[in-house]
Amino acid sequence: MNKIKDQDELAKIIDKQKALGRTIGFTNGCFDILHKGHVRYLKGAKKECDILVVGVNSDASVKKIKGDSRPLNSQNDRLEVLEALECVDYLTLFEEDTPEKLIKKLTPDVLFKGGDWKVETVVGGEYVMSKGGKVKIIPYVEGYSTTGMISRMSGKEKNKK
Repeated sequence: MNKIKDQDELAKIIDKQKALGRTIGFTNGCFDILHKGHVRYLKGAKKECDILVVGVNSDASVKKIKGDSRPLNSQNDRLEVLEALECVDYLTLFEEDTPEKLIKKLTPDVLFKGGDWKVETVVGGEYVMSKGGKVKIIPYVEGYSTTGMISRMSGKEKNKK
């Protein structure tokens, strides 16, 4: 099954799943270099919902947020790697700096972010809660971040064991 959908097609799928009583979870990110922290995060989110949707920043969006040296992997490559994860049900790209527009289009029941976020600062959180949904923070896996990995690879940060 192709898990990668455009936003309009995904919105229709989500509406059908909600009508069947399924809980829709949503998270987002760049996922430039998939690592253990990402996998634990996504698996943790999936345990809290029936359908897990992942919004992925487009190449242009990543570049705008992270700088000209990013992304290291193209949006198509990042989508393909995420699509291979059993815990991910659907994927879609978004072009904006934040997924707020996409969140409003999909209106998930649960919005997930990593432990480095606070509920009050999660983009789209206020909207999801106003629709009866909730925001859940998944514990952060210490020492695992793409930016940190890139720093270690480039020699800017000593390798940590």
